[in-house]
Amino acid sequence: MLKNYFIEITKNAILKAIENKELNECEKLEVELVCDAPKNKDFGDFAINVSALARSAKMAPPMIANAIVKHIEEADFSINVVAGFINFKLENAFLNNVIKDILNKKDDYLKTNVGKGEKVNIEYVSANPTGPFHIGHGRWAALGSALANIMNYCGYEVFQEFYINDAGNQINKLGKSLEVRVKQLQGEDIELEEDMYPGEYLIDCAKRYLEDNKGLSYADFAKQDMLRLQKELLENFGTHFDLFFSELSLYENNEVEKSMETLQKAGKIYEKDGAVWFKSSDYEDDQDRVLVKTDGKNTYLTADIAYHKNKLDRGFDRLINIWGADHHGYIPRMKAAIDALGYDSSKLEVLLGQLVNLIQDGEQQRMGKRKKMVTLDDLIQEVGVDATRFWMLMRSSDTTIDFDVDLAKSQSDKNPVFYVQYAHARACSIMRKAIEKRIDIDNKTELEPILTQSEIDEFIKNPDISSIFENLSDESLSAIKALILKLEEGKGLLANAVKYRAPYMLCKYLTELANSFHHFYNYTRVLSDDKQDCLKKLAIVNSFRIIMRTMMNLIGVNPVEKM
Repeated sequence: MLKNYFIEITKNAILKAIENKELNECEKLEVELVCDAPKNKDFGDFAINVSALARSAKMAPPMIANAIVKHIEEADFSINVVAGFINFKLENAFLNNVIKDILNKKDDYLKTNVGKGEKVNIEYVSANPTGPFHIGHGRWAALGSALANIMNYCGYEVFQEFYINDAGNQINKLGKSLEVRVKQLQGEDIELEEDMYPGEYLIDCAKRYLEDNKGLSYADFAKQDMLRLQKELLENFGTHFDLFFSELSLYENNEVEKSMETLQKAGKIYEKDGAVWFKSSDYEDDQDRVLVKTDGKNTYLTADIAYHKNKLDRGFDRLINIWGADHHGYIPRMKAAIDALGYDSSKLEVLLGQLVNLIQDGEQQRMGKRKKMVTLDDLIQEVGVDATRFWMLMRSSDTTIDFDVDLAKSQSDKNPVFYVQYAHARACSIMRKAIEKRIDIDNKTELEPILTQSEIDEFIKNPDISSIFENLSDESLSAIKALILKLEEGKGLLANAVKYRAPYMLCKYLTELANSFHHFYNYTRVLSDDKQDCLKKLAIVNSFRIIMRTMMNLIGVNPVEKM
């Protein structure tokens, strides 16, 4: 990322100037440097204000800046000083090299190896198999799968996992609820009890049970049927799990019992008031936690401890869990359990996500597993996979989303996913038109294409667009330069998205990049009879298309070619 690059070389130059006693009384760099675009574009493309050094150097800002720039070697950029600002202006060669690099590396241009092969387990969604996904599950599905894509792309070895909560009383309740629905279909006058699942989805499940229950109990059939529907929806949503891990298997394989024994040997559990307690207050938790209740039944925490032990035993270097914000208090006890079992709790990261408010016809819609519910499947059918994923991702996970269904369906610039997809489709259209036959409107005759595909391919092998910046209007020059700089910015942005576990950064970047391209399109005539000029501009268009496609694929949104 260029901003970081210029900050780094300026920082090194300041340290050199301090070492040479050229900044008077300044003995060390104590200010944070910030790189921004200068207000006056004539000064350059980037600017760093070093005026804050005046306090320690006891020098005027222009003198400080001039002392620093002596230690910066210009490379494809020029430097000028205005007051206390060091301005950097990129040369045409630099801009040319960005395009050349993108066209050479293609979909690998943005790649970094920040992960260095670290093995990461990302566990997300993990809904009870008791009914359809609600809207919030869609947010976790989009977030988890996008994060996995980005981390894989940036050098991590990512394993995606779904934890099936199939060992609790909710499965028995599901089975009883299905039984009632089956009997109702068979004509019995029977009502659901108050604590049963009243959702109408179980009526369809009951019909399938009557068609072929495969000899399964009500509970097992319902669980398998719900899980099947969940898997189908996740697959349709572009979410692919490497493993669906059953909570029940932890009991069947005695892993819960073994983890309890480990805690017992470590002296971390005790009995009190007829219950078994975990000494989580020995760590970062604010109190001890119950593992086995007075009725002899385990709490959710008990199986979760065994589950995290299982994941760590499988050799993952890092565990990332995506939970709802209401699980905030659960983090300290889980980290405490990992430490108590003899592992390193710093290996566990938990991303907490806020809720999704669904807005339709100006009103907030109800969500949940009750009678009049709005499910994730409903939403996808209404607005499509691409719009659902983009809207779910375009805010930081710790921020509540107001999902405007009507806007998400609209074909307008105000709908961010349409705006982004349209920009990519527009670029694809330009590339197609360059090699298609044309119609002379005046003579109503057919003209040969401006270029052939082989001519474009040959130019892209070793592109040189340096001369394109000559004889342009100020608006066109500014638009082309802004687009190229925005393309280059993607590299650093992707690294930050990984660092901060923030796929929303890609949505924001894609929107900004689309805006830069639309601006470029408005001020730049790409297709003309001047073949060389056309080839150079097409190289920029194709570079844009590559970066857009790469970024959109990472967040699981289709880079459509026609709209």
